Amino acid sequence: MLDKQADLAGPGIGNYDELAKVLPSDYGSLLTPRETQEALFVVKDAIEEGLSRELNLMRVTVPLIVDAESGVNDMLDRDGSRTPIQFHISNDHDKHPIDAQVVQAATKWKRMALEQLGLKAGEGILTDMRAVRKDYFLDHDHSAYVDQWDWERVMTASSRNLEFLTDVVKKIWGVLKEAETAVHERFPKLHSEKWPDLPDELTFMHAEEILERFPDLPRKARETMILQEHPAIFIYGIGWPLADGYPHEMRAADYDDWVTETTSADGRPMHGLNGDILVWNPVTGRRHELTSMGIRVDAESLRKQLELSGQMDSLRYPYHQGIVNGTLPLSIGGGIGQSRTYMAILKKAHLGEVSVTVWPKILKELCAERNIHVLE
Repeated sequence: MLDKQADLAGPGIGNYDELAKVLPSDYGSLLTPRETQEALFVVKDAIEEGLSRELNLMRVTVPLIVDAESGVNDMLDRDGSRTPIQFHISNDHDKHPIDAQVVQAATKWKRMALEQLGLKAGEGILTDMRAVRKDYFLDHDHSAYVDQWDWERVMTASSRNLEFLTDVVKKIWGVLKEAETAVHERFPKLHSEKWPDLPDELTFMHAEEILERFPDLPRKARETMILQEHPAIFIYGIGWPLADGYPHEMRAADYDDWVTETTSADGRPMHGLNGDILVWNPVTGRRHELTSMGIRVDAESLRKQLELSGQMDSLRYPYHQGIVNGTLPLSIGGGIGQSRTYMAILKKAHLGEVSVTVWPKILKELCAERNIHVLE
C-alpha cells in the first residue's frame, strides 16, 4: 500500500527527477507567447464577467498584506506546514510598529469584507487576489506566486446543504466553459484532437465514494484513477477523516465546513459541505485542480473543527469571534486558480507559460529542453 500519510503533505511533485518524467517530451504550444497573453485576458475578462453575473458578485479590492495579530491570514491547512511570510514595519521609529504578513489567501478577509460592506443574502464579492506561498515545491502547476479569483457570497442558514453547494458549483463550471468558448472563437487553433476541451458537464462524487472505489491508493492516485473515467469532477467532503482514518486532504479548521453531516445521493451518511473541482490535463497527463470552495463554517461547525484540530486557542481572534457571536454573515466562497485555469483552457504544459514568477534554474532548463516557454 502506498503511503497515505505522506500523500497528505504539502502540494507539488516533490523532486525534479519526478518532474522530468511528467513534463511532456513532444510539446508544442498551440499559441505563441504574444497570443498567449492576448488569450489569457480573453479568459480573464470572460470569467470575471461571468462570475459577477451568475453569482451576483461585485468586484472589490483585496489586501496583499495583513496585520499578523488579526488572525485573518490563511494557514491553508491544519498541520502548520505552510506558513506566511512575515515582516516588521518599524513605523514612526518603532513607536507604532506593525508586524505584517503577506497573504496566502483571502479566505477569512473576504467573509469580514461581506460584513464591512453590508451585503445581504444572495450578494457577494469577487477579488483579483495575489498571494505568496513560500513553502510550495515549485513544479509544473505550483508556484510561490499565487493568483486567484477569490469570491465570497452571503447565504442563509436554510441553504447550508449539498443542493445549494452543487447549484453554485454548476454555475461556476458554466462560466469556465463560457470562457473556453470565448477564447476558442478568438483563437480557433485552440481546438485540438490531441488535447480535448474541458467536458461539458461535471461529475459529482463524495471523497468517501472514491475511497471505496480505490481503497488501497492514496489521495492523489485515487484522483488520477477517477479522472480516467470522469475527466471533470467535483469532490465533496474534503477534510473529514474517511473510512481509512485519513482525510481526503488536509483542510484548515476555520473556513470550509468539512464536519457537518450530509447524505449521499443513495442515502448514505457523509460529511462536509465543501469540495474541489479537478480536471484531467491531457497535456501533462495528470490531475489538475482548478478550485477549492465550500460553504463556510457556522458557530457550531467552527467549534467542532477547531476542537478536532487542537486549535481552540484560535477563538481569541476577531474573525473567529465574529463567527461564534454571529456578527459575521453565513457565507459560501472559494478560490479559483487563475494560472491553473489558463493552463487548462489554453492547453499549456507549465504555469510559467501564463504567469511571471521565480523558478529554479533546474526547472527552467527542464522546460527549455522540452520546448516549454517559461516567462521571465
